[in-house]
Amino acid sequence: MAYLLAKDTVNGAEGKIFVTRDGKNIEVAGMKNIKTLAGIQSQDMRVIGTRRIQDKPNGAKQTGTGNIYYGTALFTDMVLQYINIGVMPEFDLQITNQDPTTSVGSQVMAYYGCHLTGEIPISILDSEESMLNYDFNFAWTRAEKLQGFNDPVKLGVD
Repeated sequence: MAYLLAKDTVNGAEGKIFVTRDGKNIEVAGMKNIKTLAGIQSQDMRVIGTRRIQDKPNGAKQTGTGNIYYGTALFTDMVLQYINIGVMPEFDLQITNQDPTTSVGSQVMAYYGCHLTGEIPISILDSEESMLNYDFNFAWTRAEKLQGFNDPVKLGVD
């Protein structure tokens, strides 16, 4: 039986995040983590003649979460624009996994039509924290794989 070698697992800290807003590409420094999700929505289907309950997919809710060190105005400016003008800015997001120690190469995913959701802190003070950070949430409308991982060059075998 073949198995993945530990050297081909991707280090979660190796990569880059870019936000495109108003035509400007901004490399986001200070991001602790980010994750995009596609939550498959479905509905039960029951029919006479069986006790089985079938499941039919009927949509996908596309969201994301992240944590960033406090000190960048990127998200704060978006929230203030929404509060003051009433228009929630959209942005595009590009996430690159790129661990040079693996044989699987890089993956680059792009997310389009993103907007912030939930709570975003405008100011933070905390005497218990030496490195301020906060969680954020967002939604996106479309994704595209710009570059995918390769298969591992070598697998382990027993």
